[in-house]
Amino acid sequence: MSDPATQEFSYPVPEPTIVDPSLATARNGQCAPDEFTNNHHQPAKRPSQSGGDAFTAGQQEMKITDSVEGEGLLESSMRLKPHEAQDYRKKALWVSWASIVITLILAVAAFTVSFMRHSASAFGFAFDATLDVISSIIVIWRYSNAAAVHSAHREYLACVVLGILFILSSMCILGKAIHDLATKVPPEVDDFLYSVSIVSGFTCAVLAVAKFMLGRVLTSRALITDGFNSMVGSVMGFSILISAEVFKHHADVWYLDGTMGVLIGLIILAYGIKLLKDMVPRVRQTRNYERFE
Repeated sequence: MSDPATQEFSYPVPEPTIVDPSLATARNGQCAPDEFTNNHHQPAKRPSQSGGDAFTAGQQEMKITDSVEGEGLLESSMRLKPHEAQDYRKKALWVSWASIVITLILAVAAFTVSFMRHSASAFGFAFDATLDVISSIIVIWRYSNAAAVHSAHREYLACVVLGILFILSSMCILGKAIHDLATKVPPEVDDFLYSVSIVSGFTCAVLAVAKFMLGRVLTSRALITDGFNSMVGSVMGFSILISAEVFKHHADVWYLDGTMGVLIGLIILAYGIKLLKDMVPRVRQTRNYERFE
């Protein structure tokens, strides 16, 4: 029987195979490369490669995001610690409840103004405020389950419902605005109209900023959509003030109020269609991941 040391020098040594650490990670869930691989088989980075490091990091971040969503989770699950996610979830619930109370009061006031003063913009804002109430209720449902704070399926399902509501709301706003333009109904200007428009504009703007900030941290499209709806409400509140002021000094520009209503209705319609187009396929992709429901 030959000596192993003699056998080692009697046969040619094959070329060593370089093992990609990422493959080991993919197979075993962990990577522990030895010193020989690290010290002898990793080529030194050339100066020309430093420019591609940022691009490679961006690609890896995209892959992480895709893989996380593929497992039924949002990107926030990779960035937030559990206690941080729960803190932001509670803040989202508080903002949503505050939005329901505030926008419900504004909706009642705006509906009153629209019927008393024949304002298409006020009617559009009232409908948008009602939509804001419903969208905030959907956000509350979205974050009512503490364990589902990172659930992609729950997120996308809430967005689909919001998209449908946006489309229905835009139809009502467009119908009212087009009717007022066709019948040439001018708005009536008074102090009550001014008060409602100013309060609505500033209040909805504050709500929109809060929702956008929370939606960005939680990577929540539902919260961002709710914030967009509040932003539209702010624009419509100020548009009531602008159209009323213009009509007060130039009665021949009576159509500005109805035109603003049509414009806002089209914006909400476009956003609703875009939301459904983006979210319906994702709902189907993540419907099998129900472990957080």
